Amino acid sequence: MRGTMIHAPGDVRFETLDDPKILHPTDAIIRTAVTCVCGSDLWPYRGAEPIGEPHPMGHEYVGFVEEVGAEVTSLRPGQFVVGSFATSDNTCANCRNGFPSNCLHREFMSTCQAEYVRIPNAQGTLVATDEVPGEELWSGLLAVSDVMGTGWWAADAAEVRPGSTAVVVGDGAVGLCGVIAAKEMGAERIIAMSRHESRQKLALAFGATDIVTERGEEGVEKIKELTGGIGADSVLECVGTAQAMSQALHSARPGGSIGIVGVPHDVAVDGQELFFSHVGLRGGPAPVRRYLPDLIDRVLTRRIDPGKVFDLTLPLDHVAEGYKAMDERRAIKTLLTP
Repeated sequence: MRGTMIHAPGDVRFETLDDPKILHPTDAIIRTAVTCVCGSDLWPYRGAEPIGEPHPMGHEYVGFVEEVGAEVTSLRPGQFVVGSFATSDNTCANCRNGFPSNCLHREFMSTCQAEYVRIPNAQGTLVATDEVPGEELWSGLLAVSDVMGTGWWAADAAEVRPGSTAVVVGDGAVGLCGVIAAKEMGAERIIAMSRHESRQKLALAFGATDIVTERGEEGVEKIKELTGGIGADSVLECVGTAQAMSQALHSARPGGSIGIVGVPHDVAVDGQELFFSHVGLRGGPAPVRRYLPDLIDRVLTRRIDPGKVFDLTLPLDHVAEGYKAMDERRAIKTLLTP
């Protein structure tokens, strides 16, 4: 098969690789329907994370079951499936407690920008649709495998409630999906922080009521101005930088909550500041598997359309251009078609 490899910062290649095989009886092999480039893929692409030896890329996927291991009894070849970027058995204590992304047998997917993918813990990880969805729905279902699930977790962790005010820090695909989630959870006011016109328009289409273009202290002051000097009930931190974390912490009201879903890079929280803020923090890798049945249904019934975050579609063998376009902010998120 062919798949994506990263060799060095800025050096992504589409190469011939070994076909994936069933290695454990809990595995499945899927044929990729569509995949994509994630904002978090840009960290190594930009040199912000070490690469080491060349390795495969990609952790978002939907596809067709090709083969299953002997212990996979709930799936059969030909089914259309959606999975999470973090695999899970869906039976261990952490899974039962609602955190499958911290499954005791978790593996993080990292080979999905390819024509075929091996899925560990397939029975617990993959959710099959009743029938093959129309291709116009594939992008929305692909979003569910990570960015929509992560945006939902950001809103859930930030305790968005009906009638509340939510601030979304970050206008990438996760932040935009966080707007969808906050809207679905009943937030009355959703303030999206964005400097980019195309992303602002999409945020408004998804349900944002206000746009704040300022960042840092100026951004915090604008949030305070919009919330009567108090701050927001819920803040969704969808970036992962020190500035974004500081902005989130200072934008929340006393007693408010922050959902942290941006993978932290050089982020530190001052204990004294947090102690006296009365702000609650929760985050981590999104428990996407917990949300999959509900989010898949919302996409299939066309209640939500997170697939709109894909504003560039390329053949999979043009994956390097997909990375480049996102790195240069010419695209929010690149959809890749085998």
